[in-house]
Amino acid sequence: MEYILIDLDGTISNPKEGITKSIQHALRAFDIHIDDLESLTKHIGPPIRDGFMEFHGFDRDMAEEATKIYRAYHDEKGIYQNELYEGMENLLTRLKEAGKYLIVATSKPEELAIRVLKNFHLEHYFDDICGATFDETRSTKGAVIRYALEKNEIKDLSKVVMVGDRKYDILGAKELGISSIGVLYGFGSEEELKEAGADRIATTVEDVYDTIINF
Repeated sequence: MEYILIDLDGTISNPKEGITKSIQHALRAFDIHIDDLESLTKHIGPPIRDGFMEFHGFDRDMAEEATKIYRAYHDEKGIYQNELYEGMENLLTRLKEAGKYLIVATSKPEELAIRVLKNFHLEHYFDDICGATFDETRSTKGAVIRYALEKNEIKDLSKVVMVGDRKYDILGAKELGISSIGVLYGFGSEEELKEAGADRIATTVEDVYDTIINF
């Protein structure tokens, strides 16, 4: 594989504290009080608006308002409540040394993704950083992957692989006709990733390198 698309949340870094506390804050505005932050990790992966509708039964207008409240909190505080997965910088270094073209492909708004990567001093490892828009013109993982491929003028899809921790990464890859690697150290289970059709499974950050090289 020559072109490596990599998810951000749950694959490069662990945003659990920041995202769950931001979701908790937004739900309180609708008189929904959830103390168990672990139960809110299901919001890590899908677009935030979709999560409010799917997991809490919000209609589109409510989801839009909840997303605004979420963003106000997350963009100031939650974005920095984030931890880099151990071994990630070494993985990125090895992939660059192997001549791979690295692209972040995330459902997080692109501006925020850039801020996260700069906070970790990782942005220089990537040839491009591609994310969602704040409106709904580009929000699904499939739309982000399509944008990344078109922006970088990648034509040979047989040389592309998507690496991510949730079914959304795998299904987005399938939508565009590219291969996928599911990782188990994030927020998706092996069952979820296999059911979505992941071509390979990597258990640890260290496994990701070998999985890519031997694909």
